[in-house]
Amino acid sequence: MYVSFDIEQFIQDFSKSCNKVQKKSFKKNVVITSYIQKRDQLCILISGSADLVRYDLNGNKTIIDHFSKHDVFGEVFYDVTTNNELLVESKENCEVLFFSYSDMHNKCKPGCKFHEKLSEYLPELILDKVTTLNMRVELLTKRSTRDKLLGYFNLLSTKALNKTFTLPFSLTDLADYLSVDRSAMMREIKLLKDENIIKKEGKRITLLSH
Repeated sequence: MYVSFDIEQFIQDFSKSCNKVQKKSFKKNVVITSYIQKRDQLCILISGSADLVRYDLNGNKTIIDHFSKHDVFGEVFYDVTTNNELLVESKENCEVLFFSYSDMHNKCKPGCKFHEKLSEYLPELILDKVTTLNMRVELLTKRSTRDKLLGYFNLLSTKALNKTFTLPFSLTDLADYLSVDRSAMMREIKLLKDENIIKKEGKRITLLSH
């Protein structure tokens, strides 16, 4: 997340000062929350990582989004319907701050600094989230598996400010996230390595000539 204020300090200072805020801990591989119609929940991931997923009637999983430390998520960013339930699942132990968007202007007490800061910072948090969603849409519009892989690798490289970065997914989850066939993706990764476009060591990827 790229914001102009110190979000770490913001969370530390105010997560316990407002009685409309909840901070909860979650173990790895559990459901943190589900997106439900008419519940305008806004969440900030304090620590850990999580995926936003959808399961079809056959149990097939699609990864809609991936969240890392300080990312914002919740129903306010998606048009939720009863036939389109989305789940946020922890990929490791997580701490999450929960807040209702409709409570933003309803202070829990006079002069609540959390509400004052939230009102000030929320537009920037939402803009950062919208930017991330736009990049995701652009990624999925790429036609080939290679283009999706290289597009995603470049996004991670830009975020890390380094040609070397760590994949936040297993390869199975990466295929789900990019909406590509895993076998085809593995072949393309091998070709990218053979052509010296990338170097791969476990989850660590280095862009060599792209």
